[in-house]
Amino acid sequence: MAIPAAAGVLVVLLAWLAGPGLLGITGDTLGAPVAAEVTKPAPCDKPDAVETVKFTVAGKTHVGTFNGCGHGQGERVDVSVPDQLPDQGTVTVQAADTSPGASDARRPLGLALLVFACFSGGMYVYLVLRTQPRPKPAS
Repeated sequence: MAIPAAAGVLVVLLAWLAGPGLLGITGDTLGAPVAAEVTKPAPCDKPDAVETVKFTVAGKTHVGTFNGCGHGQGERVDVSVPDQLPDQGTVTVQAADTSPGASDARRPLGLALLVFACFSGGMYVYLVLRTQPRPKPAS
């Protein structure tokens, strides 16, 4: 019983030390979220559709390519803008994360599920070892 419990504690400790990337949570921010306006929409019937958007950062208007489709002309979308913007030319932008605070709750929930899985596996091993048939004493 002590070996499965120690193995479960070791798995949880290693998962905690590995960081958020182990549970599929990335802390990477792609830049600052900015409201942009779609200037050239793209239909969704083609793969790798790209729309053109314009946005304003620090009082200066920039044009960017947005990896999205299905928006209407003049529609507002939230995009992540890189920290370093060129003075001229187009900028490649990504969709902004629209679930604020989602990464804060996913790591503890993932670790809680991992602890439950380790506990369940340990209990299964305990029950299997406990219920094995034992030889009967000779009469």
